[in-house]
Amino acid sequence: MAAGTLYTYPENWRAFKAQIAAQYSGARLKVASNPPAFTFGQTNRAPAFLSNFPLGKVPAYQGDDGFCLFESNAIAHYLSNDALRGATPQAAAQVLQWVSFADSEIIPPASAWVFPTLGIMQFNKQATEQAKEDVKRALAVLNQHLNTRTFLVGERVSLADITVACSMLWLYKQVLEPSFRQPYTNVTRWFVTCVNQPQFKAVLGEVKLCEKMAQFDSKKFAEMQPKKETPPKKEKAAKEAAKPQEKKEKKKEEKKPDPEEEMDDCDAALAAEPKAKDPFAHLPKSAFVMDEFKRKYSNEDTLKVALPHFWENFDREGYSIWYSQYKYPEELTLTFKSCNLITGMFQRLDKLRKNAFASVILFGTNNDSSISGIWIFRGQDLAFTLSQDWQIDYESYDWRKLDPDSEECKTMVKEYFAWEGEFKHVGKAFNQGKVFK
Repeated sequence: MAAGTLYTYPENWRAFKAQIAAQYSGARLKVASNPPAFTFGQTNRAPAFLSNFPLGKVPAYQGDDGFCLFESNAIAHYLSNDALRGATPQAAAQVLQWVSFADSEIIPPASAWVFPTLGIMQFNKQATEQAKEDVKRALAVLNQHLNTRTFLVGERVSLADITVACSMLWLYKQVLEPSFRQPYTNVTRWFVTCVNQPQFKAVLGEVKLCEKMAQFDSKKFAEMQPKKETPPKKEKAAKEAAKPQEKKEKKKEEKKPDPEEEMDDCDAALAAEPKAKDPFAHLPKSAFVMDEFKRKYSNEDTLKVALPHFWENFDREGYSIWYSQYKYPEELTLTFKSCNLITGMFQRLDKLRKNAFASVILFGTNNDSSISGIWIFRGQDLAFTLSQDWQIDYESYDWRKLDPDSEECKTMVKEYFAWEGEFKHVGKAFNQGKVFK
């Protein structure tokens, strides 16, 4: 069963397709749509994000095993089960037919009609009237098809219903007032049936149908546009002549672009956001220097140098030691995929590196493996709870705080740091390890 994270901005109807599909299939899907886990215009511009998703577009999916997908239809397809995709070749082809229909026949006119009412796009009367006619044509096709059917393909909800319903969501919420939708009673009956399914409601909430067709709001559109600053007034010629040197210096300065003048809406919104607080700021300063230990671990003998240094300098009040164990070993298949699961978690915890260290090991072989590790955190609490940005993966693991003075802890730290030992608590042979530092 698929398990991973969906990156998107809030209320993205394209992301809804994947979320609803996961509700039906049971796929474990975490949604990162708000800061600090995901900030649209910032997170999706970062090199780490672009290395997995070159276009920087959302929704984007990253599996716990490192598998990455962009394009909403592909993500929804991957997170579906066979029943949603179409159990027979014919049914699967019909599902694909309606997914394509949504992309080509519904979304373009729906966007041309709805976007101006949301202030996203300038109003064009001719384009809007054409869009209305195109929407009517698509509704007529659907209405005829649904005349003797409850759902688009087969007798149950499929990915066809999920995709088409999501593509029509803003139409029904913004512009399809009762008089406009009256000729298409089969479509409205089908749409209402879909959005009231528990799996739809878990994602969409209560969907209220439009009572009055929304119109273009010029004021709202103006507010949505990037604001341009008024250029400063030119100084009088006499004043400029009196200060020729100052004028030359000023010209040199003007050659440098003012970053504020080039700032678009997204940049302005990012600049207005308060800087995130350090989750560890409330803790007293510790004498244990994590970076120094990491250098010794990376560059010197683990058992002879790094481990003795760790125990000689470890601050029991300022840091804590935790044992982690992956909850779903029965889902681990090929070892390289299991290893990608560890690596993916480490990548998403990049901002935690300064205050943490971990050695996580994959034990066993293909289709018979387990994952467990030793983590060192700043403070006495499990660090993941301190920031939403760190909560994407940790719930897939069981966590147990260890007593630094116990023999159990000392043995486990030694074995996990050195990647050698009996590992009696595991019962499987060492396969490979990963270090978070």
